Amino acid sequence: MVASEATPFCKTGGLADVLGALPPALAAMGDDVAVVLPRYRGVKLAGARLVLEGLPLWIGPGRYTAGIYEVVRDGVSYFLVECPTFFDRDGIYGYSGGEHWDNHSRFAALCHAAIGVARKLFRPDIFHCHDWQAGLLPVYLKHFLHSDHTFQKTRTVFTIHNMGYQGRYGRDQLFWLGLPDTMFRPDLLEFHGEINLLKGGILFSDAITTVSPTYAKEIQTVEHGFGLDGLLRARGASLTGILNGVDYKTWSPETDPHIAAPFTSENLQGKRECKLDLLRYAGLPTDRPEVPLIGIVSRMAAQKGFDLIAAIAADLVHWDIRMTVLGSGESVYEDVFRGLAAACPEKFSISNNYDDALAHKIEAGADMFLMPSRYEPCGLNQMYSLRYGTVPIVHATGGLDDTIDANTGFKFSPYSPEAMLGAMRDALNMYWKEPQRWKALMVEGMGRDHSWGSSAAAYRRLYKSIAG
Repeated sequence: MVASEATPFCKTGGLADVLGALPPALAAMGDDVAVVLPRYRGVKLAGARLVLEGLPLWIGPGRYTAGIYEVVRDGVSYFLVECPTFFDRDGIYGYSGGEHWDNHSRFAALCHAAIGVARKLFRPDIFHCHDWQAGLLPVYLKHFLHSDHTFQKTRTVFTIHNMGYQGRYGRDQLFWLGLPDTMFRPDLLEFHGEINLLKGGILFSDAITTVSPTYAKEIQTVEHGFGLDGLLRARGASLTGILNGVDYKTWSPETDPHIAAPFTSENLQGKRECKLDLLRYAGLPTDRPEVPLIGIVSRMAAQKGFDLIAAIAADLVHWDIRMTVLGSGESVYEDVFRGLAAACPEKFSISNNYDDALAHKIEAGADMFLMPSRYEPCGLNQMYSLRYGTVPIVHATGGLDDTIDANTGFKFSPYSPEAMLGAMRDALNMYWKEPQRWKALMVEGMGRDHSWGSSAAAYRRLYKSIAG
């Protein structure tokens, strides 16, 4: 596997969680698995060994060298690419003011390094490339190495984690990626006057996946395809949606060290203690613990549905609810929640600084979890919520639509403030008026299995179907 991040080495989002969980799940099934990723500044090398020195990387006309360190975790070899010119800097993708200007060259170096690792250290049947940062690897294999005996039987899988991020750069950067200008055609890498590295991964890979079955359908539409829907429809026979899994070693109410008390679907008493603990932690009153508590853990952005929440803020003030929010993002939405917390401190609490313990406390202590994303390729928080008996309220899109049904939560469509209000009212009515049905939702959700085992098995079937 080739990716720009993987837990526990480096993380900005869900991609890292996948690369931290899927490879060990495959290894547990008997596969030989390796992951190639950059060694960014701050990535510790404790327990690592240098396995390759002086690996040449040709990036455009420049020659660079890399060292490869290996760390073995859970039966998986993680190969860390040390190339200070590209990776010894602050920020994985950029500084707070924006992206690094040469990200295309940086991740071209990652792809070249992965090919070098495959030649010298780990001969793969499958290259599994993740997102645009690894999109050049299938391009290089098909364009430069198609007659190389080393890779004659090697196949490529390309996984799209989010269509919104495509790696688009000016035409002149083809030279710096070592690609001829003849690649700048609409049927190759050209995209609205630029080169598009996500398009390269889609076009040149043997199989394409994305992170939920519904999202695989959605990205073939104009609304969710971000301009590549036509290409994805053309490659529809090679496109598969495989739902991401959840790491229940980290997210499970029976063993979670961050929560006030353990609980199970057979004995929910501990969840009440978790709710009281969350209220205290969030600075909300505990005098009426029966009042429904709604939790949100999210980046505050329009894509995550915060435009809908802002639109109904005036309604929420008058409801008999409490709400605690963990997240940061666009200032307009942060200001909405700061305003709610200032106007009604007995109802609303907001924390903008990421707090892992609070994220766990929200999943365990809230009664409902609101996740109204405009689009959501997979989503993990709704699956965490199910495990903790916290009933999700979601927009029916992508992985949210695949994982939540009428027996486990509440879905709304179309994407509108009115539809979301309706779903929230339905949830509150059942919570207050039908406690036995509410408990049945909780218990059913806690019993759903979204572990990585089934996802890994689906990937294994795909690998075998294309293996050379």
